[in-house]
Amino acid sequence: MDNTNRTVLAGDIIVEPTDMMQTNKKVILGPGLRIEKDTVRASKCGQLKMKHPNTFWIDAYQRRYVPNRGELVIGVVMAKAGDIFRLDIGSCETASLSYMAFEGATKKNRPDVNVGDIVYARLLIAHPDVEPELVCVDSHGKKGKLGVLHEGFMICCSLNLIRKILNPKCTFLALLAKELPFEIAAGMNGRIWIRGRTIKETIGVGNAILALEYLPNDRIHELCDDIGAYVSGFMK
Repeated sequence: MDNTNRTVLAGDIIVEPTDMMQTNKKVILGPGLRIEKDTVRASKCGQLKMKHPNTFWIDAYQRRYVPNRGELVIGVVMAKAGDIFRLDIGSCETASLSYMAFEGATKKNRPDVNVGDIVYARLLIAHPDVEPELVCVDSHGKKGKLGVLHEGFMICCSLNLIRKILNPKCTFLALLAKELPFEIAAGMNGRIWIRGRTIKETIGVGNAILALEYLPNDRIHELCDDIGAYVSGFMK
């Protein structure tokens, strides 16, 4: 990944993708960028990032989530309205989830989803003028790891931390798994669900994740060692 690491302000013209568009090259714009006529502008402040050959986005510290189609998110069921569940995904409005958007769901075989449940889902529709819509199946109709997340614990963090954890170059999860066995589901909306063998281990993993926010990469190994030792001593 080639990071330009250039700070941009909202409204700035982003030259690189604009030049590519003018030469009829395909350009993929991520969060923080938008097209106005034939010009790409930044819609928020942050660091301009680029992934070869043609993907651009703005990396910014924020907690308010803006839905993007195809992203995995963690939502909390707020209400049932007929055949639709209303989920809070941390955006400016709730998202809808049909009971038919689960693997094997039929009118007679409805999924067991209740108010207060935590759901791992994918955004099927995300548009500024349309209510977000979620599904709990992939393109083949299989749920995979999607669906209701049972037990465990959910923490909220910045969107920047989510991107840091999910970066393929980040070794944090692999190192922490050597110290503590756990299950994790990370939503691009700044929510992480964790389940360890015990409540104490679950809290330890959650604290380690939150501590990663401002930790340099060269201290990740030290953090994982400390959490492993802390939980081991805490359980005695």
